[in-house]
Amino acid sequence: MILLHGWGGNAELMLPLAIPLHNAGMNVLLLDARNHGRSDSASFSSLPRFSEDVSTAINWVKTHSENPLNKIGLLGHSVGAGAVLLEASRRNDVSAVISISAFAHPEWMMRRYLRRFRIPEFVITWINRYVEWVIRHRFDDIAPMNTAEKIKCPILLVHGKMDETVPISDTLAIKNNCGNYAIDTLLVDDAGHDSTDKIERHAVYLINFLRKAEFVS
Repeated sequence: MILLHGWGGNAELMLPLAIPLHNAGMNVLLLDARNHGRSDSASFSSLPRFSEDVSTAINWVKTHSENPLNKIGLLGHSVGAGAVLLEASRRNDVSAVISISAFAHPEWMMRRYLRRFRIPEFVITWINRYVEWVIRHRFDDIAPMNTAEKIKCPILLVHGKMDETVPISDTLAIKNNCGNYAIDTLLVDDAGHDSTDKIERHAVYLINFLRKAEFVS
């Protein structure tokens, strides 16, 4: 299992989830995205760059694994969740994905944030187009609600009902946009956006999902 933190976070923040996964018999790799934790700096961070870092981690694991047939699973939080969904949509060597507190669409996330400053809508639209130009990706192409439907392996969407940064409706939008494709969901009553410690209390659910996905015995 490769675990990726969210924006402004680091690998250490994912330890509450890494420990039960490791105790369940999985090899766990905690990843610092560029500009985060102990990783190198870069000109800017973005969801696609988070995804590139996940891709590098996957390739590293496949190169250094004692058993090349070992399955690879991804778990990400917030922007990291969007990144693992994006990366899994591009590959056929990922066996399971767990998304925690993912936003459905970068455009929605940006608009929610910028409206706090009472910025006019036309300026918000301009800012969003500028960000797309900087990161060299259209928001529609990297939006979790669009990438998730391209993923062939089992997906678990986890979201805290008390999340005030990304509303729980975003997770439901991701699920609903996938149509008839079966996606598991875990909605945690007392968890906010960064409540990995409270989600850790439901680690048994995560592990059972991975067993049902035949990722771990």
